Amino acid sequence: MIFDAHSDIWTDVAVKTSKGENNIIKKYHYDNLIKGKIGGSIFVIWTEPKNYNRALERVREIQDAIKKELEYIDDVILIAKSYDDIIKAQKENKLYIFIGFEGLISIDDNISLLDEYYDFGARHASLTWNEENKLATGARGDSNRGLTPLGKKAVKKMQEKGMIVDVSHLNDKSFFDIMDITSAPIIASHSNARALCNSMRNLTDEQLRAIRDVNGVIGYNSYKDFTDENTDKQTLNRAVDHIKYIADKIGIDHIGLGFDYNEYFEDEEVPPAVKGLENASKSYDIIVKLKEAGFNNEEIEKIEYKNFHRIIKEIVK
Repeated sequence: MIFDAHSDIWTDVAVKTSKGENNIIKKYHYDNLIKGKIGGSIFVIWTEPKNYNRALERVREIQDAIKKELEYIDDVILIAKSYDDIIKAQKENKLYIFIGFEGLISIDDNISLLDEYYDFGARHASLTWNEENKLATGARGDSNRGLTPLGKKAVKKMQEKGMIVDVSHLNDKSFFDIMDITSAPIIASHSNARALCNSMRNLTDEQLRAIRDVNGVIGYNSYKDFTDENTDKQTLNRAVDHIKYIADKIGIDHIGLGFDYNEYFEDEEVPPAVKGLENASKSYDIIVKLKEAGFNNEEIEKIEYKNFHRIIKEIVK
């Protein structure tokens, strides 16, 4: 079963809850997850750019929507807070979901909110989306601006609490600033190889090696514009190229899957993922392709879930 290190389903839950819907995961997502053989995932709380001026209020809205949704999914999903919860969920034949944060613009300069987020269940966070905030600088920010002193305190606090630090979406300077201070493995939950697709959201070879050197893991992102700049090459085969490239460059222990599906977003007219990975139901097709590409069973299991499970087991408390 696949572990998907990055899912935006909480955003869909929040949007549909605000329109009066309920039982959203079962209605719109659960069948796709099961069909795609996804056994667990990190579902992130993401503050959309249109809500930056009310970021904390938006987080509260999403948290409220999550609480309501949990009333409907308790029989099929376990909200995990540790590696032991993964084992518990598997024994109960449930999906296991870790709550994460995609960007921390909502905490502004109040890093004590990390305690509240942790108490809510969060065991993962990235410091930014693409924006600059009081902690760090995202991929679309000033290339000369990196991690702030407050951002350094936030990273330290997260790691002391047992939260996974995620460097996807950071600009290069913020990335290396985190690498200079990290005391634990970090992840890039949904990023690809910049050598194969020249996007600032992807990782350079130097960044790949830095993640390897702290025993971290990178999750392949199925978003087509991070897979290839040529629309004709935005395919499942090119997805395999990224996984193979990263495995060859830094070793099989440092690559996993972080699909970043968001075809269900209201502003998406066509699926934003590569052809062949249009939604979660197609997820296992990449495992089939990896087998065809020559990866053996042990390597497949590491990509599929074991590498990210190692991170969770080591870090999450």
